[in-house]
Amino acid sequence: MRIKQINGMQVFDSRGNPTVQVKVILENGIEGKAIVPSGASTGSFEAVELRDNNKNSYMGKGVEKAVSNVNNIISNELIGENVYNQSKIDKMLIELDGTENKSKLGANATLGVSIACSVAAAKSLNMPLYRYIGGISGCNMPVPMMNILNGGKHSDNNVNIQEFMIVPVGGKDFKDMMKIASEVYHTLKDVLRKSGLSTAVGDEGGFAPNLSSDEEALELITEAIQKAGYSLKNDVALALDVAATEMYDEAKKNNHGDQYYFWKTKEYKSSLEMIEYLERLCEKYPIISIEDGLSEEDWKGWKELTNRLENKIQLVGDDLFVTNVNRLKNGIQNNIANSILIKPNQIGTVTETLNAIKFAKANGYSTIVSHRSGETEDTFIADLAVSTNCKYIKSGAPARTDRVAKYNRLLNIESEIKSEEIIKNLSY
Repeated sequence: MRIKQINGMQVFDSRGNPTVQVKVILENGIEGKAIVPSGASTGSFEAVELRDNNKNSYMGKGVEKAVSNVNNIISNELIGENVYNQSKIDKMLIELDGTENKSKLGANATLGVSIACSVAAAKSLNMPLYRYIGGISGCNMPVPMMNILNGGKHSDNNVNIQEFMIVPVGGKDFKDMMKIASEVYHTLKDVLRKSGLSTAVGDEGGFAPNLSSDEEALELITEAIQKAGYSLKNDVALALDVAATEMYDEAKKNNHGDQYYFWKTKEYKSSLEMIEYLERLCEKYPIISIEDGLSEEDWKGWKELTNRLENKIQLVGDDLFVTNVNRLKNGIQNNIANSILIKPNQIGTVTETLNAIKFAKANGYSTIVSHRSGETEDTFIADLAVSTNCKYIKSGAPARTDRVAKYNRLLNIESEIKSEEIIKNLSY
């Protein structure tokens, strides 16, 4: 089945910023579409999201350059290609760009085309996307990690840690996990309201109140879990995304190199103090996962953090690994972290994303498929998580269509899988 046409256009993400949409049309008229998300807290080693930087249009955030690259460069190369040959298509995109970080064409251009091709291929075979990517072995539902209280760059409140997540580990299936998480989310809203705190939400749908400390967020969430009728750790565990690279960069701006600046509460911590702080939180609360507990540049600190906590919790590299096999190799060789966050737009093609997941699993690292703070109605990551049997998925709070679209897609996938009786012995 050959590619007949590729059309890029500028649309909007959940923050109202421009992003890239790509449609791939096959010779039989079947169409695959993808919309690329965008992050606010981004690692410096991510593939480049190409923006126009024209301050007179969308405050510099337009993506017409990336769209033009889709329509005038990528399209000319890929028309006539076999859409089922995903690895060849992605190799052509990588070579056409020719840079280490997709800075010529933009990862937002290459990823849009790459995903749209996979969607079109699956549709042409009348096959669900997760089955097309994963075959019959891609059938395990991920456990949701839901960001229900937002801080850091995901909100305008005074909370430094970027994400406070609940993990409904006690659910018997994905549907039950969604029930648990939804009930805790709505109970948290009641707890905040009764405490006189704001119930406005941040970028990922989690509440974003001003608090006396970051630890108060954990206290409020544990209270909500219990008031919703669930037990801590057995039914619902906690997870954090510290987004420490942001704190590290803020400290450097203030001439406090090799430190971490909690810029919303004006506190500095050394690498060792950060590690001890995270250790204390893990001792006090049922935390099972910490993402980006230290900066992408603090390899020495990461080594110490791993030595102390690797046998107790999941230590997730996001900015540290940026879905990049080469950076992950460094982590594996030095026994740093034990988990990787998977964000397709950090690397720029479907094939490279799949390679990162495969390499992580082969080396005993857990994998978490993740959304971005600037999201869309696109549900590709839901199918990706199932197709690759990823242990977890992050898609924000159980609120706002850009987040819930992924959860609803997963509910539909689970229903399909159960109807095929593939899921009989699944254990979460």
